[in-house]
Amino acid sequence: MTDAPPPAAPPRPLRERLLPVLVPLAILVAVLLVWDWYVRAYDVKPYILPGPWLVAQTLVKDWGTLSGALLVTLEITFSALFLAVAGASLLAVLMTESRIAGLALFPYAVILQVTPIVAIAPLILIYVPNTQAAVLTCAFIVTFFPILSNMTAGLKSVDHNLLDLFHLYGASRLQTLLFLKIPAAQPYFFTGLRIGGGLALIAAVVAEFSAGSAGAGSGLAFRILESQYRLNIPRLFAGLILLSSTGVLVFWLTSLVSHLALRRWHESALKREI
Repeated sequence: MTDAPPPAAPPRPLRERLLPVLVPLAILVAVLLVWDWYVRAYDVKPYILPGPWLVAQTLVKDWGTLSGALLVTLEITFSALFLAVAGASLLAVLMTESRIAGLALFPYAVILQVTPIVAIAPLILIYVPNTQAAVLTCAFIVTFFPILSNMTAGLKSVDHNLLDLFHLYGASRLQTLLFLKIPAAQPYFFTGLRIGGGLALIAAVVAEFSAGSAGAGSGLAFRILESQYRLNIPRLFAGLILLSSTGVLVFWLTSLVSHLALRRWHESALKREI
């Protein structure tokens, strides 16, 4: 006699699936309507507060300039995130596998994290050969610690009974690490990845402000500052909206990766059956 396959979960109602999209869209439309009404009703000049329609027109008109800057910012953001993931994961493994390495390195990682990046940026600019590398270094430093901290916590949070079981069956340290500790640390790692993704974008922009990068190869931060100096407020708003949209996209991408990795086995991603 064979076991029958478990019944498939019933599909969620259409209303429940649309609510997470429709509610934020309704709030966005309401904010845009109030914004447009305020500008028209009080005849606010565009150099003080441009209307949403003017900002949209500016975004389309200046897309060539803004998209080039956006690509530079995205390149720095994802490069910093990739380096932080690789470096923090390796260091977390080293610090959890070697008590001496953990005692020696973790305090300096904390010191590097709690020191404001705007204070470190001038020093980095002196020693790093060009501005883009300095911006990338600043973004990496800010992104590094959340991933390191979460990955370290994940590697240390393994069930002690499972550790005893692996020890009982004579598993080596490498086998315990590969087949128990790293899989158990995945939820913590992806939490750090989501935090690090947002911080990488913020750090890239702050680093550009701190480094004072300018010119054709600069990112969105330079275009926002340039718009401020020229009193081109519609372009400044367009740059900010583009930056916010990019942050949402980065968060969505990291959340999607986390969901795809955890959806079949971890409680945080499993759908609750009522």
